[in-house]
Amino acid sequence: MSTLLTGARIVTRTEVLEPGWLRVEEGRIAAIGSGTPPSEAGDRQELRGRWIVPGFIDLHVHGGGGHDMLSADPAEITAAAAFHRRHGTTRMLASIVTAPFDEMLAALAAVRTVVEAGPTSSAHVIGSHLEGPFLNPARAGAHDPRHLLAPNVAVFDRLNEAAGGTLRVMTVAPELPGGLDLVRRAVAAGVVVALGHSDADHAEATAAFEAGAAMVTHLFNGMRPWHHREPGLAGAALARPVIVCEVINDGIHLHDVTAGIAFAAAGPARVALVTDAVAAAGAGDGSFRVGSAPVSVLDGAVRLSDTETLAGSTLTMGASLRRAVRELGLPMTVACHAASTTPARVLGIDDRVGSVATGQEADLVVLSDDLEVAAVMSGGRWSTSGRLVHR
Repeated sequence: MSTLLTGARIVTRTEVLEPGWLRVEEGRIAAIGSGTPPSEAGDRQELRGRWIVPGFIDLHVHGGGGHDMLSADPAEITAAAAFHRRHGTTRMLASIVTAPFDEMLAALAAVRTVVEAGPTSSAHVIGSHLEGPFLNPARAGAHDPRHLLAPNVAVFDRLNEAAGGTLRVMTVAPELPGGLDLVRRAVAAGVVVALGHSDADHAEATAAFEAGAAMVTHLFNGMRPWHHREPGLAGAALARPVIVCEVINDGIHLHDVTAGIAFAAAGPARVALVTDAVAAAGAGDGSFRVGSAPVSVLDGAVRLSDTETLAGSTLTMGASLRRAVRELGLPMTVACHAASTTPARVLGIDDRVGSVATGQEADLVVLSDDLEVAAVMSGGRWSTSGRLVHR
């Protein structure tokens, strides 16, 4: 039976259909239009005053709802993903923070188990993101420097083997000895290399991009500060036409003006909104851990205990999109591109998901008039958080 969603403002790649209608059949978007919807049999749902946007795709999430992706327990990883599904993230990578090597191997194997088990009604993890261990101790941030490793192709091969084909993104500091060789090896293995937690200067970053690195982990954070005579990694990334830049749009990691400059310089096709959320997301203020590091959460900001060093976020993709529209002043089409379409392209799945278009899988988020997540659909099925129906 088909599902017809009517009366909503539907955000496509290029425009907002208002009012728009959308028909879902067999888990895919079968038709889209504006104005008067067709008269046909099936499940008809009136969503007047709501928005329909593509499901969000988070390339960088460590946990949420009190659950950590750095776990050898697949159920823990699924629970973290389920928290983010309730906030509109229909697909995500499980990000693994630097930890003792055996723990990282076990976490990669657990993510592999989750991926191979396939999506559930409440979570869809599509691979892993290694944020470490090949990072610069000078820009370690929340990563425990005791467990950082020099870039090493053989060590990478062991990590990749544990992931069994599910390692999708890896963050590397390319200026370290062996860094460029590692970039080349990872790219040849089909892994997207992101530069981050790095003290690379402009020339070193450029060399890594020429070696095949395609992305930057949380732009401006965990890297050499921009200087007008030495633009560093951030400047090299923004100036290079094909490089995708992660942006943590929580108003804490970046000033809103800085986030706006990133969008202006790179455009939505090269900005990927990410959360960098940790287990504390959704769990309120208090004391938590990120990997082996104790952290404190106050007013939603996560910092290494007794320091000012940021250690991830409590952000959700729903909140990130809302801030992009309200605080940064971006059009909905631009914000949705950065939250869905660009991440899908990074992962090579934009032919199936990442936009509201005929033939795409029906991964959709219904937003209220004030841009709060009201319902989530994945593969044509409403998630267990509930379906929004205004008949």
